[in-house]
Amino acid sequence: MEKKPYYITTAIAYTSGKPHIGNTYEIVLTDAIARYRRAQGYDVFFQTGTDEHGQKIEEKAKAQGVTPKEFVDGVAKTVKDTFDLMNTSYDYFIRTTDEAHEKQVQKIFRKLYEQGDIYKGTYEGMYCTPCESFWTESQLVDGCCPDCGRPVKKAKEEAYFFRMQKYADRLIKYIEDHPEFIQPESRKNEMINNFLKPGLQDLCVSRTSFKWGIPVDFDPKHVIYVWVDALTNYITSLGYDADGNHGENFKKYWPADVHIIGKDILRFHTIYWPIILMALDIPLPKQVFGHPWLLVGDGKMSKSKGNVIYADDLVHYFGVDAVRYFLLHEMPFAQDGTITWELMVERINSDLANILGNLVSRTISMSNKYFGGLITNPKVNAPVDEELISLALDTPKRVEKKMNELRVGDAIDEIFTLLRRTNKYIDETTPWVLGKDETQKERLATVLYNLLESIRFAAVLLESYMPETSEKILDALGTKQRTLESLQSFGNLETEGHVAAKMEMLFARIDAEAFMKQLEEDKEKEETNMAPKEEKPSITMEDFAKMELKVGTVVSCEKHPKADRLLVEQVDLGDEQRQIVSGIAKFYSPEEMVGQKVIVVTNLKPVKLRGVESQGMILCAATADDQDLALATIAKDLPNGTIVR
Repeated sequence: MEKKPYYITTAIAYTSGKPHIGNTYEIVLTDAIARYRRAQGYDVFFQTGTDEHGQKIEEKAKAQGVTPKEFVDGVAKTVKDTFDLMNTSYDYFIRTTDEAHEKQVQKIFRKLYEQGDIYKGTYEGMYCTPCESFWTESQLVDGCCPDCGRPVKKAKEEAYFFRMQKYADRLIKYIEDHPEFIQPESRKNEMINNFLKPGLQDLCVSRTSFKWGIPVDFDPKHVIYVWVDALTNYITSLGYDADGNHGENFKKYWPADVHIIGKDILRFHTIYWPIILMALDIPLPKQVFGHPWLLVGDGKMSKSKGNVIYADDLVHYFGVDAVRYFLLHEMPFAQDGTITWELMVERINSDLANILGNLVSRTISMSNKYFGGLITNPKVNAPVDEELISLALDTPKRVEKKMNELRVGDAIDEIFTLLRRTNKYIDETTPWVLGKDETQKERLATVLYNLLESIRFAAVLLESYMPETSEKILDALGTKQRTLESLQSFGNLETEGHVAAKMEMLFARIDAEAFMKQLEEDKEKEETNMAPKEEKPSITMEDFAKMELKVGTVVSCEKHPKADRLLVEQVDLGDEQRQIVSGIAKFYSPEEMVGQKVIVVTNLKPVKLRGVESQGMILCAATADDQDLALATIAKDLPNGTIVR
């Protein structure tokens, strides 16, 4: 039987810089849906990629002294590496600088121009460079861009425009006739009432003020504006041809089953994109899902705030599947989600280590302890078994219902409900008590079989969300029954097989306080290592004479109250005593510092280090990698306050 095609896409990532964890959430979410559809038997085509043209890119490349193409090549690799790191199973990665894409964009633009949907005019308005969007004065919020909040500037230039209003009524009717088209449904009313019904302005679709874009082939001083270029990636990648000679993938997979995008670009995907498709006489995608944002605490991530979290940093500390679990489980369906380092640790400890990891570990351990790992099912049943078995059989249906609604976090909740019930079943059946009674051996074997089979159900269902963890568990069970079909009945775990002789801990508990200390130290070290290490310029004797260096004795020393790597010393300089904060706690204890004869820079401007004032600097020698350090001390017992020159 031929598989039913299923086409799912992410928005393509803008190549202005490395994607943060909020950007990365989208590819992980889309991957979970794609994996689940494959498990259901669909022929899935999962596409992602990068959006690589525009004024912002041109400016960033110029600032770095490279060509725009060199700039986007580097960022596109970073994006792809991040997506690969997160174990995402995309089938195609498109770049808008791909030759085939650029050629089709030019043909699409010409087609729309020749049929009268695009015309030449002049644009005058307020322009936001980061968003690459024109706005009217009335659309601004406090004089700034309504999308990103940044300043805008007046701009006027010759441009081509798309006749949006021509298709507005048709689009309104389509949205009203297809209530599933825009998800979550709350966003549908926003698009109709705020944008479509008040009247659509014609869309600027070319620019002349920059060069980094796809040229209009019949008017080369114009480059094709980002939304025609970027949005059409969903069809050019499949082999759409404006002349009608479409590739097999376009015929097979279009229309898309769902576009997964951020809520901030919903307008472009539910208004501009459908209208472009109507003008091209192509069916509209079946659904556009505008997912919420992932916030750090209660705010958006931004480099200026210093609160950006990246996927590779999270993976370094927690592993891929733990990060995938957090992203997929913690993001609500329609409201913004929150991520912090503390929340990550909390979820790993409560859900992954306790509920999942502990269950698998102790069940396999008991199977080995009582039966040498041999799996048998004597079917010595008791009433307490029925509730577990019934829930196990019902869980795949509950997961399917949630996934059909794109409620991925809720689908994971259903699996963890089964895991919690399985943990409770251990407490109800007390295998350790049964194991002491030889007459209860067959009952014990049945209990362990029910536990192992329930774990198999959960592991098969977890594959879409935590693929590596799912595989580890199923390997430990020694089972080949890994499909959703195998969950239609309870009891498909192979008897006479063996579980693993020893099960590695899937997720270890994390000491939250120790972890946060380590994270702080690592951040400080990274900041130090990132500081530019430039060759110092030559100085004159007059320059050197500006420094005041004196001999001093450390009379007391203690650890900094807020930073493990800092010490706070009181130094006797003869005619005065100074407090100095030094980053040397890794190499000297407070006790070792007391009595040291040191050299102090005494005319440094006082500064506060983590809230404690430092009134100078103690000189030290350190290796280039900062792995070893020694105080610069005085060999003779010179008086405190002696000038060093």
